[in-house]
Amino acid sequence: MIKNLIRIGLGAFMLLAGIGHMTYARETFQAQVPDWIPLSKDFVVLASGVVEILFGLAMIFFTKQKQYVGLALAIFFVLIFPGNIAQYTEHRDGFGLDTDFKRLLRLFFQPVLIFFALYSTDALKVFKKS
Repeated sequence: MIKNLIRIGLGAFMLLAGIGHMTYARETFQAQVPDWIPLSKDFVVLASGVVEILFGLAMIFFTKQKQYVGLALAIFFVLIFPGNIAQYTEHRDGFGLDTDFKRLLRLFFQPVLIFFALYSTDALKVFKKS
């Protein structure tokens, strides 16, 4: 029961984040795109918004494939972590993260998201199947 609530909550969070990428928080999300990414910041934000919406829907509705979805989402969280690090190291404001201390604290939230993705979907059981 608790795992399902976390999974659905994380799915809803991903849907809202994805919608934010494409609408009201579009410019703010650009603060997390590192300068070394060889694509326009706007394209990265829009593309990741689409991916986040798809992950949100999958976390909520693809219950038969939830382990694979959870594993893929955890990998996604790992892949976008450099953006959070760049926001911290390059002192970029966004989402109320207007001090280095706040940006540093944000970095510790990413492992929590990874844990929730893996835990709520039993994703690590993928590796135990024979």
